[in-house]
Amino acid sequence: MNPKKIFIEKIKEKGGWVNAHAHLDRAYTLTKKNFQYSYSTLEKKWYLVDEMKRLATEEDIYLRMEKALEYFLIQGTQALCTFIDVDEIIEERALKAAKKLKKNYGHSIHIRFANQVLKGVLDKKSKYWFDKSIEFVDIIGGLPAKDYGREDEHIDVLLNTAKKNGKLVHVHVDQFNTSEEKETEKLAKKTIEHGMQGKVVAIHSISLASHTRKYRYEIYQLMKKANLMVISCPIAWIDHTRSERLTPSHNSITPVDEMVPEGIIVAFGTDNICDIYKPFSDGNLWIELRVMLEACHYYDIDHLVQIATENGLKVLGILKK
Repeated sequence: MNPKKIFIEKIKEKGGWVNAHAHLDRAYTLTKKNFQYSYSTLEKKWYLVDEMKRLATEEDIYLRMEKALEYFLIQGTQALCTFIDVDEIIEERALKAAKKLKKNYGHSIHIRFANQVLKGVLDKKSKYWFDKSIEFVDIIGGLPAKDYGREDEHIDVLLNTAKKNGKLVHVHVDQFNTSEEKETEKLAKKTIEHGMQGKVVAIHSISLASHTRKYRYEIYQLMKKANLMVISCPIAWIDHTRSERLTPSHNSITPVDEMVPEGIIVAFGTDNICDIYKPFSDGNLWIELRVMLEACHYYDIDHLVQIATENGLKVLGILKK
């Protein structure tokens, strides 16, 4: 038996891979000079990318996105979602590059765009650029931790905007692998409060794995009530540094092995490619999935195929649930 061969054949039968989460506008921005930033914390990297963004031209951004997209096409990818930076540093350059990419490649692959709000959505400048991107993007993107202390307001802005414009919402949550974080719970409750069941997706949800089993399964039930979907990016988080916190034994990865049997829709994505966030990541979808299945000790081929194909189409709104 060759499980990889069986898996790849089933992927082809389903129309190809679906990369549900990426940041193509930052792909291949790693240099000898900025490589040192790879060791910085996530919070610091949110600011360190400003240097690259400030210097990037529209053509630079487009060529990076095109190079990454071509690689995914070679792998047989049928659909992809990429976040694009939208703020006072990059201004409209990433948006314009994304429009050109959609025009040139929209016939070859389903492309969905979401706005990356690295400056938050609450202050005047960040809200201006957030609003400016809404008409173009397919999905409303969020990062509640960037508006620390005002996460509820951040999520309210996302969900109200999505309702008004009839769009899905993808939100980065629980990224720090600590039991102090409960953002997935917060997002699920807000989804129900806004009546957005089935239209919201949690990206990462790493910290769920650091909580007790009792809490995890309570949240899975809450997620089902909210019809909250999830995107796991295994390589993006398997490198999480050790800490001295006492938690249940776990890998720093979305607990896919628990979520899927509970009936939660899980998709997957590559996240960052060859930049200061993930310098060695090259966007290989098989390697991404291999890390997931090994880290979660989850070998159900049919379910893994669903994660890599149908579920990806669902979280992107291409395939109805």
